[in-house]
Amino acid sequence: MPTKSSYYQSRYRSRLREKGYVKREIWIPPEYSAILKDCETALRAGISPIIPNAATESEMSEDGNWTTETLHEALSQSESAMEGSITVELVAGIDPAILITMSEFGDLPLLLSVSGSQILVETLLWPVDEVKDTAAFNELILKTHKLLPLSTFGIRHGPDGRDYYEMFGSLSAGSILESVQFEIETLADNAMQAAEAYQADLKEVA
Repeated sequence: MPTKSSYYQSRYRSRLREKGYVKREIWIPPEYSAILKDCETALRAGISPIIPNAATESEMSEDGNWTTETLHEALSQSESAMEGSITVELVAGIDPAILITMSEFGDLPLLLSVSGSQILVETLLWPVDEVKDTAAFNELILKTHKLLPLSTFGIRHGPDGRDYYEMFGSLSAGSILESVQFEIETLADNAMQAAEAYQADLKEVA
């Protein structure tokens, strides 16, 4: 007989208490629900979230979401950009995107875009045709991808016409800037770990 969901909920709450967390009930306008969730996630990770001030909110669209252009401006003025940890460039086009170069991760390039209510951050890993056994490799990824939390594997067409494995993550377009930066850093770190973990499954290409 399947265990009732209340059992898992009870265990979940017990584990939160064991970690020293406390429950607080608050009342907020519904349009700020996504921001509150981001704050909760950040606090559980030991990160003090930066609450958007009036200036930051004015950079968003009228519905409280980022656009690619406003997010580019905010990232350009962030501490990471000022310190040189990242460089950001707006890639113009029908669907504009932000090219983020992660200097602390070997100049790893990430591409960020905002579409509707979603922010997508992605990076190419390696060409599909450079994998020794694609069927076995795909099965391996499905079995081990949970070791790289908050990121997902996929395959997409690359700029050179070849198919590439990619890694991507997504979050709400209404997220606070610090949550976006956390997603960017997490994706870069996971991409580095994936490159090391799956190196033996790739062909030796000159």
